[in-house]
Amino acid sequence: MFRGIHVPLVTPFDSSGAVAVDAIEKLAHHVLDQGAAGLVALGTTGEVAALDPAERAQVIEVCARVCEERSALLTVGLTGNDTRSTARALRELPSGVHAALVTVPYFLRPGERGVIAHFEALAEESPVPLIIYHIPYRTGQAVGAGALRRLGRHPNIAGVKYAVGGIDQDTVELLGDLPEGFDVMGGDDAFVSPLLALGAAGGILASAHLETRSFVDLADAWRAGDVERARQLGSRLARLSAALFAEPNPTVIKGVLHAQGLIPTPDVRLPLVPATSEAVSQARLVAVHPGE
Repeated sequence: MFRGIHVPLVTPFDSSGAVAVDAIEKLAHHVLDQGAAGLVALGTTGEVAALDPAERAQVIEVCARVCEERSALLTVGLTGNDTRSTARALRELPSGVHAALVTVPYFLRPGERGVIAHFEALAEESPVPLIIYHIPYRTGQAVGAGALRRLGRHPNIAGVKYAVGGIDQDTVELLGDLPEGFDVMGGDDAFVSPLLALGAAGGILASAHLETRSFVDLADAWRAGDVERARQLGSRLARLSAALFAEPNPTVIKGVLHAQGLIPTPDVRLPLVPATSEAVSQARLVAVHPGE
């Protein structure tokens, strides 16, 4: 279901600070034109925590319209460490949404048994398939390969966005024995190439706002067994990802997209502050001169 590269869209703002709806639509078409398999609305990259309910609805509406036009997959991000409120948010998802990206409960550290109970309860109520967002360096909660495999056997849990900060033994064990119909999607941009080499289905990658086609080619190369091309692309794109994450995400990405004329401002909402000009310039340099 989630094969390929999915782009977690930034939320552009206009000069008045409002959500730039037209820019979202333009950016969505731009990444889909370059081969992205789908969009993720309201992810961390989209500054979802800084958007009010009406703004979130605007973002979903425009992304759903574009994905319907383009026959692309739309996933909506949901965060929460309370099962009941998260289940309610899932039930309230509008039509046109194909899946929900749901973060492992953060801060509470409920243990693996709690994580399993949380996602199994959500899966029973969700009108769309779930993607588990496993990012322990943000949530504070580790989830091992065995727990993810158990969750992956639920018919309404379709995969995991896997962002553990590297490739470890659990990564190898998980990808070596996946439940049928359960996809692993790379979530740490700099490590997506080795994850694809181990059998990941694709990636949900903020860096793929830029050079979307190259990230698509990377996934295709590993799938086709073109190791030499995949290694070359993976090395270059890892350097790009490092430059784009040199300052808090999505500040550098927004700075580059603004410089390219794809969004009206590079603005972010507090507590984020705009990227420095040095970081934006360096990222643009890596994108233009990838070998340097």
